[in-house]
Amino acid sequence: MIKIIAVGKMKDKRLRQLADDFLQRLRPMAPVKTLEIKDSKPEKEGREMVALLGSPDGNTLVIAMDEKGDNLTSEQFAKVLGQHGSISLLIGGADGLGSEARRRADRTLRLSSMTWTHEMARVLLIEQVYRGFSILKGRPYHRG
Repeated sequence: MIKIIAVGKMKDKRLRQLADDFLQRLRPMAPVKTLEIKDSKPEKEGREMVALLGSPDGNTLVIAMDEKGDNLTSEQFAKVLGQHGSISLLIGGADGLGSEARRRADRTLRLSSMTWTHEMARVLLIEQVYRGFSILKGRPYHRG
């Protein structure tokens, strides 16, 4: 199961449609769920994310998206996806992730050295999850 926990709603209709398109393509390859947290202060958002994650004793890998995180290629990210049965991906709001969410994460990854809006980051992340599963399944989407 892939769980994407993100701050804020997808207000831009075009970005929401793009994210929904990638989610629809992804679902036949992997179960995926998206959860949204109301935009507020990072500490409150972090507590809500941790509550949605549930017990830290489970076997879910928690990855926080952060501009200071590890930089992986699409192939390396696919390998991470393939090594874990359950992954939760955290996307903060405009002010980043709260400390509680950062502490709960097993690792941090970045989509880019550049800063993106949380809506753009969500689309990019969903596309990379789709790309990763396409790589794992040997589908022709990725031509790297």
